[in-house]
Amino acid sequence: MKKIYLPIFTLLLFANIIFAQNDPNAKKVLDAVSTKVKSFKGVSANFTIKSVSSKGKENGVKSGTISIKGQKYLLKQGKNEIICDGTNIYNYDGSKTITKSNLEESNQTLSPQNLLSNFYDKDFNYKLISSAGNTNEIELTPIDKRKSFTKVNIFIDKSKSMITKAKVLDKSNNTLEFVLSNLNTAANLPDANFQFIRAKYPKDAEILD
Repeated sequence: MKKIYLPIFTLLLFANIIFAQNDPNAKKVLDAVSTKVKSFKGVSANFTIKSVSSKGKENGVKSGTISIKGQKYLLKQGKNEIICDGTNIYNYDGSKTITKSNLEESNQTLSPQNLLSNFYDKDFNYKLISSAGNTNEIELTPIDKRKSFTKVNIFIDKSKSMITKAKVLDKSNNTLEFVLSNLNTAANLPDANFQFIRAKYPKDAEILD
């Protein structure tokens, strides 16, 4: 679960290659998503994550809630929590450990807000692979091969210009399917919701950074 939710930044080095190889039809769709998301003051939603092994075995479904406000986000799944205050990320494993990392240093994977915004122009090659029905499907492949995943397929509701599902393929050919539901794009989210408060967590929980 950690792999899909920690932030992603890099790759300006490859800017010339990125724009030469990208699909203008995909860019048009992604730009519309980015413009839409930037107009929201706050977003909240439910989510499910389905894990499928490289051999096609389903490893169960997890569910939770997510709130996003600019660069800040709060993700809850059972006792697990991930809080980003815009500078630092705190990942509580639901038991004895809280891992702290810097937003800009966590650059090998995906964060919720970047999955919903305009990260694509500097981090990925992308192409529109299907526009059947009410959904556009775009395949994103990372320029930086050090990242923990090999591709991301995102599914975008045509009428809403919103991402509703993403499938992430990791380097071991395992798949994580991330689905959003009950999306509220007018959520009133106080900044206090995204503050890490040590007293909320067990006294014996260790903070690692």
